[in-house]
Amino acid sequence: MQRIMIIGQPGSGKSTLARQIGDRTGLPVYHIDHIHWTRGWVERSAPEKTRMCLEVHAKESWVFEGGHSVTWLDRLERAEALIWLDIPICVRLYRIMRRTARYLGKSRPDLPDGCPERFEWRFMLWVWQTRDSARQHCQKLVQACPQDKSLVILRTDNEISQFLSFLS
Repeated sequence: MQRIMIIGQPGSGKSTLARQIGDRTGLPVYHIDHIHWTRGWVERSAPEKTRMCLEVHAKESWVFEGGHSVTWLDRLERAEALIWLDIPICVRLYRIMRRTARYLGKSRPDLPDGCPERFEWRFMLWVWQTRDSARQHCQKLVQACPQDKSLVILRTDNEISQFLSFLS
């Protein structure tokens, strides 16, 4: 498997899983936050994000985690596997809080330099408000997944661990 697409809502563990898969397989890992943000939490334009995503899709191999859903169908077409981290909202909120406390004031590995972790109620509210609509969006992509692709849906830490042990 040379191209793996990972989707899920904030706090589901996409970046962590992508790094773990990359470590086990040697595949290059691409984080959507490196495409979405530039130094100082400046958001790139939608056309620039699309262009950058399509450049990654064109590569021979990748583990690509995250959004910019306007490119999902193209990414899925190139991917050999789709992984959906369908993690409950309470777990995701806890993970976001834990991640924020761990990296507060520092850039996380999945963020560009110059984007120090910060706590924002607005982000937490958005995660809560979009819990159903964003999940439905992921569900639609999963339903559109062609049968010739590997589809993996992971809902618990135990399932994630089992999946990773399969890769080792």
